[in-house]
Amino acid sequence: MLATLLSAPAVYVVAEPCDLRKSIDGLALAVESSLRTSPLSGSVFVFFNRGRDKVKLLWWDRHGFWLAYKRLEKGRFRKPVNGAISRSELLLLLEGVDLSVARFREVRASRIG
Repeated sequence: MLATLLSAPAVYVVAEPCDLRKSIDGLALAVESSLRTSPLSGSVFVFFNRGRDKVKLLWWDRHGFWLAYKRLEKGRFRKPVNGAISRSELLLLLEGVDLSVARFREVRASRIG
């Protein structure tokens, strides 16, 4: 499952709070109406509840939909950024990093020998 998630072509965050009682069909409709993109694209779609202590991820692989759900016992996810993010930013977001203040530095490959 994680390999499929990390090989997704894109990750889209829906910043407006979502009713997480919705299951696959309801979230797929939200993708089509909010983001105007196909939920069958293979991209990962990220939804938060109003209190930002719960998140659902929806994505399609070649066999069907995946739906992942995470609930924090303490704290809240930082206010999400609306739109596309990288896969590495998704992992940071799920770990509780506030992407609006995070700084990403350019990493250069070092020469060996």
